[in-house]
Amino acid sequence: MDGDWRQQLGKDGEDLARAALEGRGYAILERRYRTRFGEIDIVARDGPTLVFVEVKTRVGAAFGGAAVAVTAWKQRRLVQLALDYVARRRGRECPCRFDVVAIEMGEDGPRVTVYPHAFDA
Repeated sequence: MDGDWRQQLGKDGEDLARAALEGRGYAILERRYRTRFGEIDIVARDGPTLVFVEVKTRVGAAFGGAAVAVTAWKQRRLVQLALDYVARRRGRECPCRFDVVAIEMGEDGPRVTVYPHAFDA
């Protein structure tokens, strides 16, 4: 039961993130891009830039909130997944970046914060 709740929370968070990104003019290319090494929550385009987005959704801030959940290990993993994505798509060279969308679910409703250029590769 706990796993089902967590999966639904994650899906709800990704839906909120997609809406927030589209509201900023991003074009969503893929959701949940998976390889055997992991998953990229959202791949989008912001103008000419390919954007790899990590979505973190939390209920409350007991463990420091959503934004701090993107650790150095997670950042390295996302960079590896992004390299895989670009290699498989054989796309032309284009600028890339990593954004984080932090969602805090609270009694007053969700608070969505987009962090463009959240970390460097």
